[in-house]
Amino acid sequence: MRNQTVLISGAGIAGPALAYWLQRYGFTVTVVERAPALRPGGQAVDFKGRTHLTVLERMGVLDAVRARRTGTTDTVFVDDDGRELVVMSGDFTGGDIEILRGDLAEILYEKNSEAVEYVFGDTITALAETADGVRVQFEHGQPRTFDLVLGADGIHSRVRKLAFGPGSDYVHHLGHYYCVAGASRWSDPTASRERARAYAHNIPGKLAIDGGPKAQQMYLFASPALDFARDDTAAARRIIESTYADMGWHAPRMLADLAGFDDIYLDSISQVRMNGTYTRGRVALVGDSAYGNTLGGFGTGLAVVGAYVLAGELALADGDHVTAFAAYDRIMKHYAKIAGNSNAGSFLAPKTALGIKVRNWFLGSRGFSLMLKYGDKAANDIDLIDYPARVELTDVS
Repeated sequence: MRNQTVLISGAGIAGPALAYWLQRYGFTVTVVERAPALRPGGQAVDFKGRTHLTVLERMGVLDAVRARRTGTTDTVFVDDDGRELVVMSGDFTGGDIEILRGDLAEILYEKNSEAVEYVFGDTITALAETADGVRVQFEHGQPRTFDLVLGADGIHSRVRKLAFGPGSDYVHHLGHYYCVAGASRWSDPTASRERARAYAHNIPGKLAIDGGPKAQQMYLFASPALDFARDDTAAARRIIESTYADMGWHAPRMLADLAGFDDIYLDSISQVRMNGTYTRGRVALVGDSAYGNTLGGFGTGLAVVGAYVLAGELALADGDHVTAFAAYDRIMKHYAKIAGNSNAGSFLAPKTALGIKVRNWFLGSRGFSLMLKYGDKAANDIDLIDYPARVELTDVS
């Protein structure tokens, strides 16, 4: 087999999923992750439809994911006095299976941690491609050469920047920001998995969710691009406090509680547009780095399916990255088009009072039911090749 040594950047969801399949097909895999360890907890993510569940089943993790699933949570939109206006079904926001991002990452990591080299607390700083491989420099570790480098490092991908160009060429701000604060209640193993309710309130251009499925608090608001460091919790807190100072309802109490959270994550709602080409030379992108759309509803499924396809095509091509990358681009260009079909910001936080009323009407209409059916169809819009049945697997049991 050609191109046997592979470096994956990112140990979130796409990275460990990709590492699992590649090592099963006989590749030697290293995963580098900037964080010092796996990130626990985090917001809830979900899987939708037969295709997503089939990939999880072929990985042997479907039962483990189901065992650690969250409960289904309906989001109730209310007015300033708390009167119910409309309900957004948890079947839409949570898919067929919803699980904390950190729990999913742990499940995937445990499937391959003994067969894959994981390097935490480091990141890639430079890539230099040659005819025979890619010379990689790291922030802390010594330079190393790999046959292939695969970027699974999120919407702000370092690998994409180094191999393709500045993030501004590919990441497009969609006019809103979102913030999650406080680990989800599902991080408590004693929490009930019975169907629950979260409460949401809008004023033009702003949404606040109290006790939602993604985190204890969630905020979403319209804004041009902001200048702040994404890992600066104090800056994120100040932005939310100033942005929501004029909101009534539960907002004053939520902002008071916000002072006690140290896990606050604020980022833009943005979309990655790669024009269907996720590979260049010996480098390929998978997951949000390739086809991310913040809060679009399909990111986790796309990451797991994309990892399955990329690894499978490399195995089918016996490591020939030119052949495999061309097939991966073709397959995922079609399947990932769903990532460009939504803007959660404009839907959840319309900028006008009329827009909020129209959104609420839509949630209670037949049109919303049709959108749910479209989402189910799009999640399965791929001819999923049974790669494990066609490629010899390495025994890692």
